Amino acid sequence: MLQTVLPDVIRESIENKNWTRLASPDIDWPEFEIVAPELADYIRDIDKTDRVLLFRALPRDLKVDIFAFLDPETSDNLLLELTDAETRHILAELEPDDRTVLLGELPGQVTQRLLTLLSPDDLKEARQLLGYPEESIGRLMTPDYVAVRPSWTVAEALDHIRRHGHESETVNTVYVTDRSGKLIDALPLRRFILAEPHETVDSIMDRTVVSISAYEDREEAVRIMQRYDRIALPVVDSGGVLLGIVTFDDVFEVAEQEATEDFHRSVAIAPLKGSYWETSAVRLFRSRIGWLSILVFVNLISSGVISAFEETLAAYVTLAFFIPLIIDTGGNAGSQSATLMIRAISTGDIHLKQWGRVFMKELLIGAAIGLSLGALGAVLGVFRGGPAIGLVVFMTMATMLVMTNLIGMLMPFVLTRIKLDPAIASGPLITSIADAVGLVIYFSYARWILGL
Repeated sequence: MLQTVLPDVIRESIENKNWTRLASPDIDWPEFEIVAPELADYIRDIDKTDRVLLFRALPRDLKVDIFAFLDPETSDNLLLELTDAETRHILAELEPDDRTVLLGELPGQVTQRLLTLLSPDDLKEARQLLGYPEESIGRLMTPDYVAVRPSWTVAEALDHIRRHGHESETVNTVYVTDRSGKLIDALPLRRFILAEPHETVDSIMDRTVVSISAYEDREEAVRIMQRYDRIALPVVDSGGVLLGIVTFDDVFEVAEQEATEDFHRSVAIAPLKGSYWETSAVRLFRSRIGWLSILVFVNLISSGVISAFEETLAAYVTLAFFIPLIIDTGGNAGSQSATLMIRAISTGDIHLKQWGRVFMKELLIGAAIGLSLGALGAVLGVFRGGPAIGLVVFMTMATMLVMTNLIGMLMPFVLTRIKLDPAIASGPLITSIADAVGLVIYFSYARWILGL
């Protein structure tokens, strides 16, 4: 359904399928940036015929804005339904970074067809951006930026910005490069506006530029922009030559995607490529069955521990009462610790080399939690089975919570060290490991204290 952001005449024309009226030049359209997201959502949900007719009735520049908001499946289908001329215009007008994302997500045959529709300059640019690794910032950058020379006067620089600024992704930041293209500085536009016209660019520079390599992972760009509060980040090659920029809107999408992937991994789901409704039931099944199957075998360890201590359980049936308490508490503590570490590592708050300091801190925290919950468990143990059972529960909780807390803390560090996503260490995996650890500690103390 269409929302109220559209004027009545436009909304009524779309709902009544009055494409001729919608295409009339006397319709007063709002800002395209405002209506594009809503129309993109609407186009995704209507049938093929109406989708094509509606798209063709829209203003040319609005089509380009809408295309940047479409999901890969809808954009793929729409490109196949449009004529080559219509497709060529859309591709030519898309921002380079949006065009790269589109070409990178489409099937290979479709991508090859679209590449043939690009102009020679656009084709060269697209091939260059597609040559970077899939998850690299090079795939996300745009080569449209404004750069000036340090020897220019401020007046010359402002004149250059006026002439070429409309081609840039943003003019809030102006980049300073030498004759070889090497990045020297990144200056806010206001510094040029407030400076005297006769001053040189070199005289207003502070040379505190923050940049990122084109081959760095996209998540690193998110961290840098958050840390230094940047709305745009220059992208350079190994020699420091400015290749392009990545802007906040692109990084925001990456941050959202990465957060979604972490949520999926934290509950043992392989990350989905699209939204829930775009993903087929078969893909949803495959994304979940893999880890669940692995965890079945991990959980067999807990069953094996219980089986190994059958005689202990037979002698003191009361011990069975505390098994859910032991394994659930240990799993919860491990998951808490792992979640804290995963988030801190992903935001750069904690670095791998700091694992020793973190270990000592979590050791103290685990001991405090263990003694506190152990005392509570001891009361329940005494009430349920007497002083000996109370002591078993106390010792188990105190030791287990230290162990599971440290396991939850260490696993994200280990996974990050071996270049795996630390998010897989949270949730079900930690819980399954903590279950087995808790049961071994529990029954070992029971045998020792109860003299079995």
